[in-house]
This record gives sequence, C-alpha cells and structure tokens, in this order.
Amino acid sequence: MSLLPEGASFEELVQDYFLAVRGAGLMLSALDSELLTSWAREGVPFEVVARGITRSAEKALWDTRPGEPVLRSLRSCQRQVEAEIKKYRERSTGAGEAPKRRRALTWEEMRNARLRASLERLAERRPELTPRVGQLLEEVLARVPAEPAELDVQEARVFLFLLRALPFSERRQLWREACGVGAEAQGMSTRSRRVARRFRLLALVRRSLEMREV
Repeated sequence: MSLLPEGASFEELVQDYFLAVRGAGLMLSALDSELLTSWAREGVPFEVVARGITRSAEKALWDTRPGEPVLRSLRSCQRQVEAEIKKYRERSTGAGEAPKRRRALTWEEMRNARLRASLERLAERRPELTPRVGQLLEEVLARVPAEPAELDVQEARVFLFLLRALPFSERRQLWREACGVGAEAQGMSTRSRRVARRFRLLALVRRSLEMREV
C-alpha cells in the first residue's frame, strides 16, 4: 500500500498514503500532524489507520465535485480511523484471552468474514457472478491472512477479480472514471497518481456492485 521504501516511519507511511488518496497536497497541516502523532502513540499497524482513511475517502468520494480533493484534511478521517483502531484493539485483546468462552474474532478474521458475507449477498443480487464469487470464496478467501498488510492485498485481489468478471462496457466505464483524477493530481509523483487511481478504481467497483460496506 505504501509509496515509501521499507523502513519508513509510521508517520511517513500514513502521510504518504493520505496525500495519495486525497489526490493533492505535499504535506500535512500542523493540526493534522498533531493528530497523526497521537495515532502513532497508539502502536497499531499502519494498515489499520490506512483502512480508516480509505473508508473515509470512499464515503466522501461520491459527494466530491470534479477538481476537488477527496479529503480536505486528515482530521476529516478521525472518526473512521479511531473506529478502526478501537475495533483492532478489541479484537486483538479478545483473541489473546484464555478460552473460558468462545474466542473473539481477530481484526483480520472479522474483515475476512465481512467480505465473505458481502460476496454471498452479491451472488444473490447478481446470479451471473455466482461462479466467480464461488471461486473467490474457495481460493482467494480460503485463508485468513495473519497480518493487516496481507489482508489489504487480499481485499484488492477480490475487487480486481470482480472487475474482470463484469461486462466489457461496464468495465470500460469504471476504468475511465478511475483514470479521471484530473487537475488536482498536478504535482503528484507518478506513483502517487497510481495509488490515487487504484483507490478510485476499487471504490468505484465496490459502488457498482453495491458493496460499499465491507
């Protein structure tokens, strides 16, 4: 997910990802930097915060006017990011408790289960995709990744696979929308534009398939 080399700090990873998804800007404001520092103290994986940013951006994307950044500030992601941090901590704690009762799902297991349930609902709405959904459930989602980073890769594979299963006309339209990053991408590096385009593509596929809540 990151644009930075291995060894980058948590703060660098989050800032880099946020600016790429936002589609504009070169640095964070002082208030955003302060918020980022507070998240770094939480000690959660970068992917947990990145998921909150992604979900915030997906929700904002549908109301953003052409030429405007998807997100105005990192603070606009605070509610979603802190919800993801809370879920991660609750799941991590539950997974480590003694088995006096049924073990709580880990954060990774919960996300995997939600994605499986969303795919099963998709198969009911779009019967023509049922064979593809079955293949995803049996192959791509058969194993629950142990790390958040692996889970992000797994989820991206699911939606790219579904994109390829769509009719050509629908697929072409989604690609065109995703590539239309526009003037707000001026000044961004090639890799940042690639991340912004990938984010839009996956978000558009989710919306097209009515799978926005996963």
